[in-house]
Amino acid sequence: MLLTISTTHVPATDLGHLLHKHPDRVQAFTQSFGTATVLYPEAGEERCTAALLLEVDSVELARRRSRGTPDFALAQHVNDRSYAASSLLAVALADVFSTARAGICRSRQELADGPLPLEVEIPVLPCRGGPQVAHDLFAPLSWEVEATPLPLDERFPAWGDSRYVHLRLRGDVRLADALNQLYVLLPVLDESKHYWQGPDEVDKLLRAGGDWLATHPARELVTRRYLGRAAPYARVALARLAELDDRPDDTVGAPEADVAVRRPLRVARRDAVLEVLREVEAHSVVDTMGERQSDRLSLLQGALTYEDERLAGHDAAVLMEVVEHVDPTRLPALEHVVFGAARPGTVVVTTPNVEHNVLYPDLTGLRHPDHRFEWTRAEFAAWCERVCAAHGYTVEHRPVGPVDAEHGPATQMGVFRRG
Repeated sequence: MLLTISTTHVPATDLGHLLHKHPDRVQAFTQSFGTATVLYPEAGEERCTAALLLEVDSVELARRRSRGTPDFALAQHVNDRSYAASSLLAVALADVFSTARAGICRSRQELADGPLPLEVEIPVLPCRGGPQVAHDLFAPLSWEVEATPLPLDERFPAWGDSRYVHLRLRGDVRLADALNQLYVLLPVLDESKHYWQGPDEVDKLLRAGGDWLATHPARELVTRRYLGRAAPYARVALARLAELDDRPDDTVGAPEADVAVRRPLRVARRDAVLEVLREVEAHSVVDTMGERQSDRLSLLQGALTYEDERLAGHDAAVLMEVVEHVDPTRLPALEHVVFGAARPGTVVVTTPNVEHNVLYPDLTGLRHPDHRFEWTRAEFAAWCERVCAAHGYTVEHRPVGPVDAEHGPATQMGVFRRG
């Protein structure tokens, strides 16, 4: 397996300082599955390239394989590990460049803290889903992506392309970020882990993901693939990422094809709310959030279950994915504060439709660990009618997100207008 990292920063040999590997030396590092070697094919003032070469000991891997690992008789000896980048290369990269991944370089700390012109090349990389998946994963991270499919056999063009690509990334990226992105995304593209996974894998993912994973448009796909489709670990990781990004995790367990191609539910929900606000020509809006999110902000803080004169006098109020975070016994207080005391002209409420949950094959329980309940369509309708009767509003129900003929929309919305 081979991976190269190049820079045209001047002097380019500063790459050796940042990687903590001297360009004039060839260094070998023993791994449990083989030997990782770092060398510099070129090291000049204008361009410098560091290469990570991993030689895998397939015999040793076969000896270490657990009895429960599904396999056919020769799979441990007839495989692509000798040349195709995989989770083994990611593990070696994490070990060999551990200090660089942490962004530490005392002799060049200012350089380590900022972006550099980098080029990453991997000659052979398994890419399940084709070149578009590589583009979808790396392009949002400020990389220019070139993923060239490799033919099954150049002598027989009619056979078509293999599942491998030649990947080249170019961009101005901080070196530590580049290394951590590669550590996470190499096994994601391969969609395979070559070692046993435990609960600590979630922490590894979140540490390596840093700030970029929480806001990545394909974070659900990245998380599930990185964690080897271990649904319990994926749910924990996605819930923690949702907390970091201030948005509910409402795609856990959704079919991968849906996550890859459909508009994320959070985006559909946001667009639906904005459409309502434009319709009513709202100029001042009170937007609310759950307690865990508000605890991390120091803006206008308050509690939805207590009257607050600052909430009064606005054209509209938005309770987007809020009510399900409130204990049922406290809902009457919320209703009084929003509909009785603040009394905006329009109130927009969105909440999950629990009937839709059966369409998420890996989901057990509610969609988020902080949800106190999730309503059926009938339960939500009954709540809306009760609020309207008590406070002089009318309500219009709108579906949000994908709609199933039997189970209804993923999210249900109520648009309340003051009578």
